[in-house]
Amino acid sequence: MNASILGLAWRSLMNRKGSALLTILAVALSVALFLGVEKARQGAREGFATTISGTHLIAGARTGQVNLLLYSVFRLGDATAEISWPAYEWLENREDVAWTVPISLGDSHRGFRVLGTTPAYFEHYKYAGGDSLEFAVGSEFDDLFDAVIGAEVASELGYELGSEMVLTHGLGRAGLQTHENRPFRVVGVLDRTGTPVDRTIHVSLEAITAIHVGWETGTKNPMADSISEEMVRGFDLTPRTVTAVFIGLKQPGRILSVKRSIDTYRGEPMMAVLPGVALSQLWEVSSVAERALLGVSLFVVAVGLVSILTSILTSLNARRREMSILRAVGARPAHIFFLLVAEAALLGLIGALAGVLLVHVLLFAAGPVLAARYGINLIGTGPGLMDVYTVLAVTGAALMMGGIPAWLAFRRSLADGLTVKL
Repeated sequence: MNASILGLAWRSLMNRKGSALLTILAVALSVALFLGVEKARQGAREGFATTISGTHLIAGARTGQVNLLLYSVFRLGDATAEISWPAYEWLENREDVAWTVPISLGDSHRGFRVLGTTPAYFEHYKYAGGDSLEFAVGSEFDDLFDAVIGAEVASELGYELGSEMVLTHGLGRAGLQTHENRPFRVVGVLDRTGTPVDRTIHVSLEAITAIHVGWETGTKNPMADSISEEMVRGFDLTPRTVTAVFIGLKQPGRILSVKRSIDTYRGEPMMAVLPGVALSQLWEVSSVAERALLGVSLFVVAVGLVSILTSILTSLNARRREMSILRAVGARPAHIFFLLVAEAALLGLIGALAGVLLVHVLLFAAGPVLAARYGINLIGTGPGLMDVYTVLAVTGAALMMGGIPAWLAFRRSLADGLTVKL
């Protein structure tokens, strides 16, 4: 009898396919919103967490921990200050430090960040739990005006080995102040990583100093163009400052004592952050907005479920003849009850399955865009137990919603007759 009730419920929905499709669409959209918010949140967290690994500390000028993490690792925002080269040398020469990678930020090229660093960057920067940077073609920079670009830079701008580029002073996409007298040549393209590295142009620290010869006041000196490239190569190009320093320790167990030494360094205001701890603080900052967005999506799911109740209730009075005929041919009140409950469950089940399919299609389409434009790699957003739990929860809630009109129909007797009362 259960199979026949389900078949009858399906045929009943097909007889009212217009309202049934609208109800399914409402449920699908609400489920897609709920799952989309949750999966994007979890995927972004996991993607951020795998952006850098193997780095014990990040040192920089004194600022907020989250701010230091964002501009040094994710290339988001700007540094409020920098640390001097002597301070960097103090860090590099510490007995408990195994390696250091200084970075310098501030310039750009057609919307992509330029990062000045040393060859140690390609050796020690790790991501995704320990993967090293690999070259798709070419190699690391060797000459003063060599550049290594990320995969997305090469893809979007069409650059290849030997391509020339002119850097922009500052972060504007189309800034008027450019270093046109110091062009760079692409000598390497990195493999895609799904991190901000893909959208970064890497040059040497000395190159950052070289292109700013004649820019000591922050703007271009009229005499800057008279300084030839040969003259620049003869200058002392040791940088005066760096933006931040990635640090690896010989003994990770001493991480807190090293952090304390950096935070209390008397030479100048500095601080060090543990990437994992700073990332946790970032999630604490965003948790309020996440909970609010999750609450809104749950409310939308509730609205979708109410649409099932509304759909069945509005059709109930028009179906009194149908119910009476079913009773006349031997259907019991319990059969009528389970028929309406089955209709509600089918609407919830089909709507939930459609919502799951929709959200995975959207995430599949949006994932590459987020990774390409923002360096945010959504990890772990594929089908999983959460999808199953959501489908079961929505179907169960639809069953309960269907119980209201089913109870009303259950109470109606055969006395309604075969003719609908007007």
